[in-house]
Amino acid sequence: MILARAGGGFLRFSILILFAAASLGFAAHAQGAPALDPVPNLNDVLNGNGQGGLSRSVIQLFLLVSVLSLVPAIAMMVTCLPFMVIVFSFMRQAIGVPQAPPNMMIMALAMFLTFFVMEPVFTDAWDSGISPYMDGVLTEEQAWVMTTDPFRTFMTSRTEPETLFVLSDALNRPLAEGEAPSFPLLATGFMLSEVKHAFQIGFVIFLPFMVIDLVVASVLMAVGMMMVPPTVVSLPFKLGFFVLADGWLKITEAILRGYAG
Repeated sequence: MILARAGGGFLRFSILILFAAASLGFAAHAQGAPALDPVPNLNDVLNGNGQGGLSRSVIQLFLLVSVLSLVPAIAMMVTCLPFMVIVFSFMRQAIGVPQAPPNMMIMALAMFLTFFVMEPVFTDAWDSGISPYMDGVLTEEQAWVMTTDPFRTFMTSRTEPETLFVLSDALNRPLAEGEAPSFPLLATGFMLSEVKHAFQIGFVIFLPFMVIDLVVASVLMAVGMMMVPPTVVSLPFKLGFFVLADGWLKITEAILRGYAG
């Protein structure tokens, strides 16, 4: 059941990214491309009418394969994936086992938690933008607005207003009071805010393990065992403390409550 929901979320997220890339390409062509005459009708090309026509399935497959290469970058821009990865990496470093769990497991856990957190956003974007567009109810511009609105709401709730003002002032394009930031500005501010919040949590995670290291180092100095590395002696104590406190579950619960609240 969990794998099915995750697979459905990934499919919807991939289609959302495909639609975003297609919309950006359409906008760039409309704004900057010089007019060429004659230009074949797009519907004729898609439907295979006339000479050199392409089937719709071929074009969709080409766009899908092209856009799938952008999935990791866009996932880092508009989801909570960077926050999850940084927090779990800090937790692994604080314990003192930089290779356990491995990077692949950290990324897999972060991705599943990201789909779990972002599922309402994906569903809202699909129901309000992508699905009506595929049914022919909305135009490209309307579908873009309706699709990105759930992501805007999510990113705005996690972005510090000061970050947006600093970024806009740095570009000499200050935001007016009550003005909605552009999508690139909001995505940049969101990423910086997520990294800041992850480092704050990383500092809190490091504190108890640092206390254990200090206590073990003091005890070793007191008994004259100065040649014994404190990290080797403190590692079993830190692992035992982490296991007894059920650290993975506690950290994960705190992260999920932060996004739910």
